Amino acid sequence: MTFDKSLLRTVLFAVGVAALVIGIYQTILFNDLSRNYWIFMVSMTCWMPLLYWRQQERLEAKIAEQKAKLAEQARAKTPAKSTKKRR
Repeated sequence: MTFDKSLLRTVLFAVGVAALVIGIYQTILFNDLSRNYWIFMVSMTCWMPLLYWRQQERLEAKIAEQKAKLAEQARAKTPAKSTKKRR
């Protein structure tokens, strides 16, 4: 069995959203944010890895783009071989 990172992301996002909605509802119902602070922290704990992974993917994409650009520039700088015969 292989580990599916997209499933983990989906579960973390769903739990984070559900905890946020429950926290907002409980805060409005009881008019007490300090009693429901832990629910908001559960939500943030679920979202932190998602934000970190998204940032890492952006960084990797940017590095790959820069490498591709440098490779293209290196190919453009190399002169094309001449078809003339050398003496």
